[in-house]
Amino acid sequence: MPTIKWQEDYEAAASDDRCAPRSRLVIPSKFRRPGGRATQTLVLDLSLAGFSALASGRIAVGTKVSLTLPGMAPREAEVVWWHAGIVGCAFDNLLTPREHDALVMNHSG
Repeated sequence: MPTIKWQEDYEAAASDDRCAPRSRLVIPSKFRRPGGRATQTLVLDLSLAGFSALASGRIAVGTKVSLTLPGMAPREAEVVWWHAGIVGCAFDNLLTPREHDALVMNHSG
């Protein structure tokens, strides 16, 4: 299926994690690499479009991963960057404002 211009713009904004405000926080979560088991991680910032989290070992840009946030089903994401043990990912499906706000309320400060 061909990509429509607005989809390209949206995907670029989401992958840059700048299409929604970021919340700096610490959320104990589970992170799964392709073919691996879920491991414990800490999400360090969160937006509707994506997150950054601790990641042991380099993960290539474009790798599909899964993040399980507290009280939620696993959510697929794509690695956008990795630097010094921290990975930045864009969700395949955005968080809803309600999901985001509940996580921020329960895990900030």
